[in-house]
Amino acid sequence: MPEDVAVALARAAGRLGPFAHEVRWYSDVPSTNDIAATWAECGAIEGSVVVADTQSAGRGRQGRCWASPVGAGLYVSTVLRPIEQVLPFLTIAAGLGLTEGIQAATGLVAELKWPNDVFMSGRKVAGVLAEATSSPAGTCVVLGFGINVSIAAYPPEVADLATSLEEQHGEPVARGRVLAECLSAFACRYLDLAEGRRGAVLEAWRGRASSMVGRRVRWSEMGGHREGVVDGIDDAGALVVRTGDGPTRITAGELQWL
Repeated sequence: MPEDVAVALARAAGRLGPFAHEVRWYSDVPSTNDIAATWAECGAIEGSVVVADTQSAGRGRQGRCWASPVGAGLYVSTVLRPIEQVLPFLTIAAGLGLTEGIQAATGLVAELKWPNDVFMSGRKVAGVLAEATSSPAGTCVVLGFGINVSIAAYPPEVADLATSLEEQHGEPVARGRVLAECLSAFACRYLDLAEGRRGAVLEAWRGRASSMVGRRVRWSEMGGHREGVVDGIDDAGALVVRTGDGPTRITAGELQWL
């Protein structure tokens, strides 16, 4: 593990909750989620963390590729064994934790877009992907996230859509501190959910996502397309969209922001 990352994690150890137990650093992997899933199948404890310097097959939602330039980002996956009441809100808590951790580490204020995207200046700086997997102790969740830390050359298809903390900050950003603060903030929000403080997580998420309210969106439904205006999220974490037929709840799927 790079010394700057090890030092940052050591300094934050008392705030990392379950993520303080074991962190494995890799120089190059196909996907940190895949490494974490294999580790979970071998009995990894909750909070085990995989971090890589680059990924050759990183992925986001809907099977999209997640660009992972060498040394330019944080590519992280965690092994979680959440209780049932926590499951529906995991990506909400993770996205919120990323915005809070980024702000604590850099002072930058990021916005959230349902279900799991972190934006700055209208461009994506981070994302979350949760995948269920099996293990000797039963089903668990691999919660992965990617953060664009340094300015890098992104593939043409995302170059105009992505940004980085360094670009937004205007100067270099300490990658180790960003990792430590994001894991710490996520640990705090994960504990909130486990101890029944779902309302606090949802309200904080809404506060970070105010810019999406009033936006028009399009989505697929029953083989066709529908459009509406975003009202926000409800207490179950579903996106509520106002249409000509009344409010519609969206719990999964792909959205196109218009």
